[in-house]
Amino acid sequence: MTHTAMMPANFFRISPALNARLDLFFTNLGVGPNAYAVRRKRLSELARLDSMSDEALADLGVTRDRIPHYVFQDMFCV
Repeated sequence: MTHTAMMPANFFRISPALNARLDLFFTNLGVGPNAYAVRRKRLSELARLDSMSDEALADLGVTRDRIPHYVFQDMFCV
């Protein structure tokens, strides 16, 4: 028997690479890798940027490894 979980309307998948960058970002800030509440509010923006090409990110002045910094720049001095 297969079970299918219902995903909330605001569920966004992010790549394992972005998830690792987020863990490192929050760990370096001293918030820790489980800053779930903070991350959850910005997942749509993180997923949107992560799905963009490197060229489109460059047009915004962002590199892929700096996506977390870009998304959370208003919350943390990064």
